[in-house]
Amino acid sequence: MKKSNFIIPLSFIVHILIINLTLYAYTPETYLNGYSILYYNLTWLITTYSLNFYPTARRDGFMSNFKSFVILFIIYGLVYFTSFVFFGMYSYKPMYLVLVYLLICFLLTLFRVLFYWAKNLYRTKGYNSVSVVVIGKDKNLQKLRRIFDNPEFGYRYMGYFDNVKSNSPSCLGDIESSFNYIFENNVEEVYCMASKLSKAEIQYLMKIADNSLKRIKIIPDNKELFSRAMSLELYGAVPILNLRASPLDLDYSNLIKRIFDVLFSSMIILFILSWLIPIVFILMKIDSKGPLFFKQQRHGVNRDIFWCYKFRSMTKSTTSDTQMATKNDVRVTRLGRILRNTSIDELPQFFNVLMGDMSVVGPRPHMVVHTQQYESSVDKYLVRHFLKPGITGLAQIQGCRGEIINRSDIVNRVRYDIFYMEKWSLALDAKIVFLTIYNALKGEERAY
Repeated sequence: MKKSNFIIPLSFIVHILIINLTLYAYTPETYLNGYSILYYNLTWLITTYSLNFYPTARRDGFMSNFKSFVILFIIYGLVYFTSFVFFGMYSYKPMYLVLVYLLICFLLTLFRVLFYWAKNLYRTKGYNSVSVVVIGKDKNLQKLRRIFDNPEFGYRYMGYFDNVKSNSPSCLGDIESSFNYIFENNVEEVYCMASKLSKAEIQYLMKIADNSLKRIKIIPDNKELFSRAMSLELYGAVPILNLRASPLDLDYSNLIKRIFDVLFSSMIILFILSWLIPIVFILMKIDSKGPLFFKQQRHGVNRDIFWCYKFRSMTKSTTSDTQMATKNDVRVTRLGRILRNTSIDELPQFFNVLMGDMSVVGPRPHMVVHTQQYESSVDKYLVRHFLKPGITGLAQIQGCRGEIINRSDIVNRVRYDIFYMEKWSLALDAKIVFLTIYNALKGEERAY
């Protein structure tokens, strides 16, 4: 699904500004206390996160989230009034404080209404749309069309495929012809009627989707379909099985992960790279000729290409963009061997993290030529490209690192990357970072 990644951060920032500015204007005593500022902002973050308050699904609307809005006002109201007792502030009359809080609620609601109005207007103009097709026709197709044809949801319905011939202009052909159509017309989401497809056809579509960055969703029947990452979504009254769900599909989770990335990378750059870069520069000039940094094109999220930066650890060669480093590689310099064994050569990638091309934790990015090789030879390889690549990852701390010699080496990495995508949590990221640092301090040798 296409996402407007700025919507959730923007909403959160505006809500925080409304709360802080209102408190500053009408109850300055509460705002000018440093502890109370931290209290009001932190409790808003915790409360909204606990309620999963911010909209994440394309079909979310004001009324569909109205219940959570009311619950949020009640819980945060308790937080608000408790603060006056907690911080010992009794200079304001209770009715005055009630009016101030009602003003906050009104302003938050007004922004929420304007937010949905602007989003719906934006989508009715044809922006932020996602192209979809349906494979198979049964009684649920008409119900789905009510969702897809609503311009406020931002779907671009292209038609359906079915083995029963039809004169309908939305019928694009039989099921077999859908396989080529999906690729040739840049279809982004494929909805399959399980009642109209055989188990083999569904499995084939799942394989196509996993190896081509297409998202497939199943309108379930009684067929035996199981997936570790399966989740059920409701499109009106129609249940849809999402076979490749991830906690990071939620924009709010991406916001939390991005905040972690920015804070962590900023600390590394300020407190480590600021003095390490000059030292490495001097040692590198003594050890070998060449630039301080080595940059290489690699594939990122959704297979987008970006420049990945490292401290140069090898002598300059014509095979640097095609040949992976091997054990006892003669291209590795004396200083480079130290940098690689301690993983110091990877530290400049924190600039990639800060710029948003990478994350601290995620699937390791591969050379463009290797992605082209593995996407056709390793099943589900492209699934890992639904995430931003990382400086470290679950596969790396499990020992799947270094030179790829056997097919099992890359297959196991892909399995760990997919497992990470399906089971992501901030605690898992913290654990991976800790174990990465621990392994680096032990000086585990690697060759990649």
